[in-house]
Amino acid sequence: MSITANEDRTILAGRILRIAIVAIIGVFAARLAYLQIIRGAEYLQRSEMQAIKQRAKIPSRGCMYDRNGTMIVRNDPAFSITMTPHEVDTTTLPLLARLVGMPLEKIRQLYRQALPYRFQQVPIVRDAPLEIVAAIEEHLAELPGIEIRADVKRHYLLTAHASHLFGYRAMVDERDIATKGDYYTLNDYIGKTGLEAAYEPFLRGRKGVQFVAVNAAGQPIERFNNGRSDIEAIEGADLYLSIDALLQEVAEKQMGDDHGAIVVLDPRNGEVLAFVSKPDYDLHPFETPKAGEYFAQLARDPNKPLFNRAMQTIYPPGSTWKMLVALAALHEGLLDEHTTIHCPGSFAFGGRSFKCHGAHGTVDVRRAIQVSCNVFFYRLGLRIGIDNLYKYGTMFGFGQLTGIDIAGERSGLLPSRKWFERRGITGSLLDGRMVNLGIGQGELGVTPLQMAVYAATLANGGTLYQPHVVRAIYNKETGRLEKVAYGSIKLPLDPRYVRVVQDGMYAVCNIPGGTATNVRVDGVAVCGKTGTAQNPHGKDHSWFICYAPAENPTIAMCVMVENAGFGATRAAPIARAILDAYFHPERYRDSTAAPGSMASTAAWSSSRPQ
Repeated sequence: MSITANEDRTILAGRILRIAIVAIIGVFAARLAYLQIIRGAEYLQRSEMQAIKQRAKIPSRGCMYDRNGTMIVRNDPAFSITMTPHEVDTTTLPLLARLVGMPLEKIRQLYRQALPYRFQQVPIVRDAPLEIVAAIEEHLAELPGIEIRADVKRHYLLTAHASHLFGYRAMVDERDIATKGDYYTLNDYIGKTGLEAAYEPFLRGRKGVQFVAVNAAGQPIERFNNGRSDIEAIEGADLYLSIDALLQEVAEKQMGDDHGAIVVLDPRNGEVLAFVSKPDYDLHPFETPKAGEYFAQLARDPNKPLFNRAMQTIYPPGSTWKMLVALAALHEGLLDEHTTIHCPGSFAFGGRSFKCHGAHGTVDVRRAIQVSCNVFFYRLGLRIGIDNLYKYGTMFGFGQLTGIDIAGERSGLLPSRKWFERRGITGSLLDGRMVNLGIGQGELGVTPLQMAVYAATLANGGTLYQPHVVRAIYNKETGRLEKVAYGSIKLPLDPRYVRVVQDGMYAVCNIPGGTATNVRVDGVAVCGKTGTAQNPHGKDHSWFICYAPAENPTIAMCVMVENAGFGATRAAPIARAILDAYFHPERYRDSTAAPGSMASTAAWSSSRPQ
């Protein structure tokens, strides 16, 4: 039986079709083998990638240097364990609790608190020990939403605490996030007090962004675009301070366990050389996982170590106020430098007897300052009246903020006529108040910082400088060291009258009969004024303000010690030790040497402020 041509063509077509099908199947099989066997692992990983995630790159915080260019605040490396709530698998919380060494209920509580911030990295452990970091790293694949973040912590290199000067950092809270703009998330630190708060916008730097590909569990798989799309962080600016590390340490040691404050200034420009508030505290625990517990402990302490007594407490200034009263009377023509007043030991007014420290006899203004004659200034207070007292008090900055570059200052109280009238105090009642105000008592409240500025203004002949700690800022973005400008006011004071007051302050420390002749420093003439302020709640407060040398002064200060009695017996000796360390540092450096510089000198060039 023969095969027709049509049948032959059909058989041939079938063979070709079968060959084609086999070939196509072979190509698919080969491609499938290539994808599954040769590149299977790569494509499995790619298939798991669900999104590109932005991770904040936290900049290193700016460091701080003292007036000699020595680093006194630096950053040390640290690690934080964080969770991103919407990525967390709650069934893994027991494992997480075991790895970080926390009770399971505590971890669950942290998770619940973090839920409102579903897409943010919320810290679980700050400054995590390396063993915890290693344990988490080993189990990251089992802990979706948990990450390890490189961080920094503050390290303070001074032997002195300087806690109210530097201030502390803490984790941001909801109020910070609401009021400080979009920069912060719950995973951030922020300066809360002191320089850390005042210079937060400079110290914090600028965050960067890292783009990473993540899998379905939220775990980073690889950097997006090999990192070319990342935005680099810019480190925070460094602060170059006016602080003298030696004086800061000596001042803190001299204050000891007493409560009070010391502010030391350069009267030529308002730079702060030392800034002490006691009791104080150690800043390092604020950089540990137990910062919250430590803060709560300080907040409960009845000695109130968190309170900045240098610029937040308000005390009557006592006899340190007398130079202002003398200047007001001299400028208003109510007496001249030769006018005398007799002191029999007391002053009778309004049916009361106002006592003096002794019967000083006939005294002029210089002698009245030297021996701190109350009767002289009782009478002067009455003569000048409330309006002149307010006028000259305002001129010297009392009742106002000094503008210091440390966060948290209070303005104090300088009462005016209207202030008294609102309280129904007028006429003879107000006159009675003026007797007390003449010696720095009564309705008058000043801060030790204000008194240091006052002393510096008397020292330099009448220029009121804005007190400040930061001399220059090193900008890491521009690579420039930029000096900071501050204000000053030349007060409308007659140099002759200023000299009269200065003569009286010189006599206090250098002429027999002065109330602070125990303040002697080898080769240096000190000018000062003691004060003993009445305290209705206990023993009197001890004040001393001073400057030196008498001619061309380079240092001025205020020392205030709570409940310590006479200014000459407690505050004045503290000032003497600080002055001795300033003028004779070689006596102190061996035992109180500032830490060795660990700073790079690149930013601190010959252009640094002197």
